[in-house]
Amino acid sequence: MTEINLQHLLAMIIYMAAVVGIGVYFARRANKNAESYFLGGRTLGPWVTAFSAEASDMSGYLLMGLPGLAYWTGLADAGWTCIGLAVGTYFNFLIVSRRLRRYSLAVEAFTVPDYFSNRFHEKKKVLMGISSLIIIVFFSVYAAQCLSTCGKLFSNLFGLSYGGMMAVAAVFVLLYTFLGGFLAESASDFMQAVVMITVLVLILIMSIGAAGGLSEAIATAKSFDGYFSLVQTSTPSAEGINVFGSAQPYGILAIISCLSWGLGYFGMPQILLRFMGIRSEKELGRSRRVAIIWVVISMAAAVMIGIVGRSIAGLDYLSNSAAENIFIDAATTFLPPVLAGFACAGVLAAAISSSDSYLLISASAVSKSIYGGIIKKDATEKQIMWCSRITLAVITIIAMAIAWNSNSTIFSITSFAWAGFGAAFGPLMLFSLFWKRTTRAGAVAGMLAGGAMVFIWKLAIKPLGGVFAVYELLPAFVFSAVVIVIVSLCTKKPDAAVEEEFERVKAGQV
Repeated sequence: MTEINLQHLLAMIIYMAAVVGIGVYFARRANKNAESYFLGGRTLGPWVTAFSAEASDMSGYLLMGLPGLAYWTGLADAGWTCIGLAVGTYFNFLIVSRRLRRYSLAVEAFTVPDYFSNRFHEKKKVLMGISSLIIIVFFSVYAAQCLSTCGKLFSNLFGLSYGGMMAVAAVFVLLYTFLGGFLAESASDFMQAVVMITVLVLILIMSIGAAGGLSEAIATAKSFDGYFSLVQTSTPSAEGINVFGSAQPYGILAIISCLSWGLGYFGMPQILLRFMGIRSEKELGRSRRVAIIWVVISMAAAVMIGIVGRSIAGLDYLSNSAAENIFIDAATTFLPPVLAGFACAGVLAAAISSSDSYLLISASAVSKSIYGGIIKKDATEKQIMWCSRITLAVITIIAMAIAWNSNSTIFSITSFAWAGFGAAFGPLMLFSLFWKRTTRAGAVAGMLAGGAMVFIWKLAIKPLGGVFAVYELLPAFVFSAVVIVIVSLCTKKPDAAVEEEFERVKAGQV
């Protein structure tokens, strides 16, 4: 290991020690009871709510996946996806946050499965069980994305084994999540959000300088057919650096497909939990403004790092998977070793803080919703906590198996899990909050329809190409919404108690 590598490693150790310190600080409060562990006692402030929601959402996708996609295919794919995500962020905070915070108090829910089940006054916990299983399936995929980020980071930075480093990261995540719970991961996510936006902007500035200035970088991008366009997409070749074929049209269907990423926000448990955990719904307006500013700046910087990277000798990649290392390579190339180490530690901690969020929500789904809500309703707090920790270990192992192939791209892993949550939970979240006529049968049918359609469209319909090549989230989201409406209208309307509760929440009488 070289002296520069040692400086990188030292900076990363210092950074991660700070993350562990946060976990230790919050450990006593977090382990007081299940509500404190899983929702932090609803004590989040507006800045922590906004920053932790976005950091837990973006993680390695923002720092590695997005710059890699922009480098490989140009502006269109990454640009329209970012626009969709920014719009989705804004409307999720605007439409969902306040009503969900209020409703979760009214029905005494502090997990997403709790909310769905209690919202419809379930006696047989069918909704709770189905939503918990969906969380386990898709968060295993999400956690895999984070572990893949860690493996690629260490493999690239120190030349170490991808699989071995992914396993080390998994152990660290597991221990950290055991320690601090929701408060710890929210506080560390806040720190992460600050670091992520700082290093993204700093590395973009340094990259522009290395490219000879912004005008030079844009001129280079425009020299590749369709690369710097929102209505065309480039066709990179693996035959050589900066070798492209003729540009392909980027039509309205492709644009709609990318914009549909914004629909996913309505069903993301890690973000919805922040809405439930804020100390006052009056502070959600400030959270929305903070979140949208952070998202726009961070994503714009990430995309431009990839675009500008095409103009810099040495940042040369022959596959999309390899291009996802551009952030790390730019950091180690342009920043002093210690600062580069902190930037790379930011990637590591982003992945770890996000994966502990995913694991924590998965553990709550099993321990609180399935074990405590269905299997053993008289389970003690201690038994629920132990069930949670066992679940964490099992899901971590599953995530490692999913991420074991080092050639899989972070972007592709993320897109599938994002579609799963968006389609299974998103339509039901909106209907449950805003349509009194939604029935329990409609909720069950819509959740199953959305989740199943993601798999069906991805594996069986999308490969047909043409109009069917649209991102699976869009058709699955629409299908779920249609099913909820049809089944709800064809079944008996909700009980009077459910409707009265809906009206009280709507009127703010909680």
